[in-house]
Amino acid sequence: MASDVTLRRQLLRRKPVGALQGGGELRRTVGLFQLTMIGIGATIGTGIFFTLDSAVPEAGPAVVLSFVIGAVTAALTALCYAELASAVPVSGSSYSYAYATLGEFAGYAVGWCLLLEYAVSGAAIAVSWGQYLNDLTERLFGFQLPQAIAAPPGAGGWVNLPGAVLVLLCCLLLVRGAKQSALVNTVMVLVKLAVLALFVVVGATGFHAANLHPFAPMGTAGIGAAASTVFFSFIGLDAVSTAGEEVKNPRRTLPLAIVGALLVVTAVYVLVALVGVGAQPWTAFGGQEAGLSAILTRVTGAGWPGLLLSAGAVLSIVSVVLVVLYGQTRILYTMSRDGMLPELFRRVGPRSGTPVAGTAVVGALVAVLAAVVPLDVLADLTSLGTLVAFAVVSLGVLILRRTAPDLERGFRVPGHPVVPLLSVAFCGYLLYGLPADTWLLFAVWLALAVAVYLGYSRHHSALQQADRAEAGPVLTGTAP
Repeated sequence: MASDVTLRRQLLRRKPVGALQGGGELRRTVGLFQLTMIGIGATIGTGIFFTLDSAVPEAGPAVVLSFVIGAVTAALTALCYAELASAVPVSGSSYSYAYATLGEFAGYAVGWCLLLEYAVSGAAIAVSWGQYLNDLTERLFGFQLPQAIAAPPGAGGWVNLPGAVLVLLCCLLLVRGAKQSALVNTVMVLVKLAVLALFVVVGATGFHAANLHPFAPMGTAGIGAAASTVFFSFIGLDAVSTAGEEVKNPRRTLPLAIVGALLVVTAVYVLVALVGVGAQPWTAFGGQEAGLSAILTRVTGAGWPGLLLSAGAVLSIVSVVLVVLYGQTRILYTMSRDGMLPELFRRVGPRSGTPVAGTAVVGALVAVLAAVVPLDVLADLTSLGTLVAFAVVSLGVLILRRTAPDLERGFRVPGHPVVPLLSVAFCGYLLYGLPADTWLLFAVWLALAVAVYLGYSRHHSALQQADRAEAGPVLTGTAP
């Protein structure tokens, strides 16, 4: 029929940037400081508190260079995010950017990558919560939760009950409103920064240069492998761009918050990694639980520094789960508004101004993942989904500079086009270091995405409705 839109056109049609900025149902209540805290809160969490335990055995003291590689990759991509966020200040992050630059299916696929990133990373972070919670209760009250309900599945645990409970509590807070959630997150972020500063200051008193030799026992291959591992610690910066429709003065606030969060995160990570590998032999990191707390106890010979750090880690992980769940619900909201997903995810509560039903669905899914899926599987899947989304954002900068050169931008990537191309290259390098079974699981996830797109999304897409309306006169025999 004349109204039928070819599959090729459906896959490649792009949503105009002006149309992406529509909506207006979410409330603009978040300022620069709170938004920067969202970026820091989403990024500094499980990664730095747990990653050293697995990354140091891969690279030795040279894990510091692995963090630098991760930081460079994150920095290159953050600059690209800053430009697109200032040009297209909407909820949806790289899904919206890809929709405007690469076409409907590319945007949809990136959206699924983001859903994977946020759901799986939220579960991974929640899973880890039980380890520091047990360390804290042991120090305070002399008891621990049974391993069967507190340890990560596959690592001595059967069902991770603390992780599931944490996810549900964060969802209850999120449905109360973005302003309240941002305030709670800001307080927890300031606490976690203070705790990590304590680790750097106290841990530095036990620094011994001899612990840095040999510096790279596993060679450059080990540094690269560890870089893929520690990149998990930089995931979360893109959460800033998911708040595009709830930010005051977004064209200015979004890029400033992204860059500011990156600078703080990078400084903290490099300092913590350097102090950590200097305070104990690199061979002692393997299999060490609540590692930073254990280092402080060893350095000082006292229990109070480790106690404070464990308490800070418990709060830190809460703030990360909160922001990750926030980001995912906003991506689902935007995809639903575009017709890519059912209307359920875009329904906003009249009192809270938040997507209540979508938050409930997300909470249930992430709680189940946190309860039953092993931590290492969750971490690698998170890295893969994130790196794919990051690479697409960098390509989006290149394309939007060509297709919409006069579009208002509150920030422009310096060194264009070199910086976006380097970002794609670094993402590809880290993707290459991920294991084959992670790629297999990712392929299954994308196959599911294709099935949903072909069966539902392409028929309900807002652009599809517009195409049908435009073709209507042809079907009735009237002049177009």
